[in-house]
Amino acid sequence: MSVPIARTVSELRAVVAQWRRSGATIGIVPTMGALHDGHLSLVRKALERAERVIVTLFVNPKQFNSPADLIAYPRTESEDAAKLAPLGTHLLYVPDAEEMYPAGFATVVSVSGISECLCGAFRPGHFNGVATVVAKLFLQAGADFAFFGEKDFQQLQLVRRLVRDLDIPITIVPCPTVREADGLALSSRNVRLSPAQRAIAPKLASVVGLTPQAVNTFGGYRVQGRGADAERIRRDARAVTEAGAFSLVLEKIPEQLARQITADIDIPTIGIGASPACDGQILVSDDMLGLFTSFRPKFVKRYAELGEQAEAAIAAYATDVRNRHFPAVEHLYVNALKAGDFT
Repeated sequence: MSVPIARTVSELRAVVAQWRRSGATIGIVPTMGALHDGHLSLVRKALERAERVIVTLFVNPKQFNSPADLIAYPRTESEDAAKLAPLGTHLLYVPDAEEMYPAGFATVVSVSGISECLCGAFRPGHFNGVATVVAKLFLQAGADFAFFGEKDFQQLQLVRRLVRDLDIPITIVPCPTVREADGLALSSRNVRLSPAQRAIAPKLASVVGLTPQAVNTFGGYRVQGRGADAERIRRDARAVTEAGAFSLVLEKIPEQLARQITADIDIPTIGIGASPACDGQILVSDDMLGLFTSFRPKFVKRYAELGEQAEAAIAAYATDVRNRHFPAVEHLYVNALKAGDFT
């Protein structure tokens, strides 16, 4: 038996209204599709808790930083529906981007603080996209329960804060992470790993020195490992190596300390404001290309100023449009019509 599908808000609400009239409780499992056993475990948990369950399949463009990643994200609606049917899923909600974000859509939901740290520090705007789509799905469905995996822990905390701050009457139910036999957490993106990448994915990289998630504890973006603190960081480096980390990131520590740690341990060290003696170096691409202009750490070397170039290009474009200099003749299809094509 196939799972019924709603593709518009009105179709979704019509089904929900019918369920409400019968007094049923409703659960929702938001996903972007490409379902795996981790998703299916959420659906099973939802079916245990709620009398009717909605699974959403929507690849949300607002949470992607890269257009290439958005295009490459797997879309497998038929396969997903086939996996959900035997479980007893009651409804699939599969809106398209135009349904979720119609022309003129201008609202962004932002959860301050949690959106800017950890993954958010490297994916600007990502969590605003998550918060916006989750708020819309909750308001559209009016469910009693929503089920999220603990694998995306930062996302789970963001959703909890969103619901609490906006007084959305829904209970967030966290569900345990489902893993492969070798310990790798199940993810729709795992299919994009090469064999070599898949082999190392279960292993962990670690960070010593300045850990961005703890900047408030450190009193801001300050150099770590000065004085007596240097020996603690050396001990931490040895400990994570012995625990099985496959590489170690050394962030914002004195050059001599980074050099010593690299000599101490037998796994690769990656420097961020550390030492040229590290086995590798990292710079965030936005910093390297000059796209992020409001904060410039000492350890950043800009190899371009694309932010300034982009601003100048946009300003020039706006000026040309206002002055009717664009589009010019060379951009137009002049004399493309023949006599008699229209009267």
